[in-house]
Amino acid sequence: MDGKTLPGAPGYDGLPFADSAAGALLDADGTVVGWTPAAAELFALTAEEVCGRPAVELLADPASRPPTPEGHRGAAWSGEAVVRTGRGEDMNVVFHALPLADTGTGTDGAGRYFVLWAPVGTVDRWRQDQAFTRELFLQDRLGLAVFDAELRLVRTNTHLLPYTGLLPDLRGHRLGDFLEPEGAAAVEEQLREVLRTGRPLILAKETVRTIEDPGGGAVMGVSAFRLQAPDGEVFGVTALFTDVTEQRRSDERLAILHRATAAVGGSLSVAGTGEELADVLVPELADLAVVEIAEAVFTGEEPVPGEDGLLPLLRTAVAGADLEGETPRGAPDGAAVRADPRCAPVVDHSSASMTAPLRARGSFLGRVTVRRGPGRSGYTLADLDLLGEIAARAALAVDNARRYTREHRAAVGLQRSLLPPAQAETVAVTTSGFYLPADTATGVGGDWFDVIPLSSARVALVAGDVVGHGLGATATMGRLRTAVRTLADLDLEPDELMVHLDDLVSQLRDEPDDGSVQPASLTRTEESGAGNGHRAADPVGATCLYAVYDPVSRRCAMVSAGHPPPAVAAPDGTVSYVPLNPGPPLGVSGLPFEVTEIELAPGSLLALYTDGLIEGRDSDLDAGMAELRRRLSRPGATTAPLRELGREIVAARPPHQLADDVTLLLARTHAVPSEDTAVWPVDADPVAVARVRQDAARQLRDWGLEELVFTTELVLSELVTNAIRHAGGPVEVRLIRAKQLTCEVSDPSATQPRMRRALLTDEGGRGLYLVAQLTTRWGSRYTRHGKTIWAEQPIPDV
Repeated sequence: MDGKTLPGAPGYDGLPFADSAAGALLDADGTVVGWTPAAAELFALTAEEVCGRPAVELLADPASRPPTPEGHRGAAWSGEAVVRTGRGEDMNVVFHALPLADTGTGTDGAGRYFVLWAPVGTVDRWRQDQAFTRELFLQDRLGLAVFDAELRLVRTNTHLLPYTGLLPDLRGHRLGDFLEPEGAAAVEEQLREVLRTGRPLILAKETVRTIEDPGGGAVMGVSAFRLQAPDGEVFGVTALFTDVTEQRRSDERLAILHRATAAVGGSLSVAGTGEELADVLVPELADLAVVEIAEAVFTGEEPVPGEDGLLPLLRTAVAGADLEGETPRGAPDGAAVRADPRCAPVVDHSSASMTAPLRARGSFLGRVTVRRGPGRSGYTLADLDLLGEIAARAALAVDNARRYTREHRAAVGLQRSLLPPAQAETVAVTTSGFYLPADTATGVGGDWFDVIPLSSARVALVAGDVVGHGLGATATMGRLRTAVRTLADLDLEPDELMVHLDDLVSQLRDEPDDGSVQPASLTRTEESGAGNGHRAADPVGATCLYAVYDPVSRRCAMVSAGHPPPAVAAPDGTVSYVPLNPGPPLGVSGLPFEVTEIELAPGSLLALYTDGLIEGRDSDLDAGMAELRRRLSRPGATTAPLRELGREIVAARPPHQLADDVTLLLARTHAVPSEDTAVWPVDADPVAVARVRQDAARQLRDWGLEELVFTTELVLSELVTNAIRHAGGPVEVRLIRAKQLTCEVSDPSATQPRMRRALLTDEGGRGLYLVAQLTTRWGSRYTRHGKTIWAEQPIPDV
């Protein structure tokens, strides 16, 4: 030491600001005999300028020197003063005078002091830092730990972890000394990253367990920052441990609730809703979940307790593992139990289980039971509240599924009642029909098929699809099917029939809806319009295919209103689609429709269908039509039983892949042999009537139908006479023997005959009345060249 510039403050490293202290060495008289570089920087005065001067001269006002405490000699003392720097500025400082002892150099230090100086603001900050650090280590709301660079604990507060199983003194220990390896390694990895990068760690969540008492552990939010000296040397890391176990559990419970709400809200199946509920509870909330639902719910009815006040429940869904005899996943469901509808949510701590009722809109629908296995913590009241909330939401979904089931069953029942018998056998065709509803939220649709016997052994085949779904579409389908049968009974040409049907649909579209009839349950769209007295109805529209097959000529005439073309499988196995020129859907434009006519060999297979058969959720029409062609082309398809073939085709369309309801009508064609028909041209002369009677009698005898000769002669006499008298020529007579005897008389007139009641004094007007009495059915139809009057008689059993 040169007596002027001091290197620092040796022996006082423990002072708060000794490392960078502005220090001065004073002799017994208070004269500055030494001056540190930090003092030179603080006061802006060099050692040469200060040494040898009384320290009091450093004050801004030497007269206001701080009082010296009594008995200060040999003792440290502190105070505040205002000094004047070499820059001419006044500065408030805090000083600390330290007595010097013998330094071992042989120099008596008695009476000398080493004075440390620091600005008041610096000391205040130091005091604040000291108070903050002290209080931080004293608080018990979070754990605080200081680690060295090797991640050994240097200092901790008393609540490092709010968990049992900690060592009494943690200093010098590593986390792995008292925590299980998995948790300790995870936390240390995070701390090493902070040491390496210097990036602070903020609330990284880790689950830790002590070795002494592992249990369920605690979820800690770990925050950390690196410690380094002023020269940049890293010497440790400080970590804060916050117990977020309850927060994590709350978040987990909320997540389970959200997942459960989303899961059970996506199905309109009672059983499906129960399965989704059980699956979502395992494993987050339970190791085993059992859902039991009242039997009546599956049929859409409201559950009603029995005379004993109990309600029969069916085990609907089970999820999880076997727990001491409990039913595991995969076990057969359907086990029946009885439960009290008045039951409330309850926790059974003895078996680590909870049960909550499924109750919605005042009705008890079932219950859900969950259970945890060994090794997991028991249930709390918060868990019971969670299960109760999940059960309440699931119950609404179950009740919605129950209501849907009821309406769906009613709609399907209505639609099936409006469809013809699945199997039909006529002279012209053998048919088999199939209907498969798509299991969608909107219910059944308006698909239909029909087989309508016509005059002269002909048959009409119909397939149609009403726009929309639900009871509204089904009711519209019923109206259209009735209209088609009514128009078909008039024996209209296919294109003319379709024009009339198109006009009917247009009228239905224009019908006003005054909202006088409201359904029991409204969709959201309907509810939004209910406030103004009107309900939002589905638009009325439909597609339709109408085909008429004549087994005598083996010709099939068909017309389409926006409907896909039928497929034809010839007896040799080749399959093709009829090259229709489809018109617009019904009720759209009012344009005419074009008739397509093809010839069908006996034994041909005609397939009429709706677009639900060929269009799926993930496939287009071309792929669906190719698949139908492939199935109709398989060996033996044209001769296979129609019911078996139809089931095979429909089974290839699983309900979950259906975009719409599926309707399929398979028809195998027959032919009336040429020897079972007889045709005669008739001159427009009343004398020709006798010759017609003779030819008809001869033909009937050749057919072995002597019993029908008299009535047939009388019928033909009346019909031919009327044709000659009112229409002129040419007239044609045809007899058809096909399960029944059909007599036809064709003439060029477009005037329809009309049966009337003749008075006693009338000489005529009784012909058609006699025909109606002698035959089972009679009528007339327009043709392209006039009209044909026909009458049918049953053929007696041989």
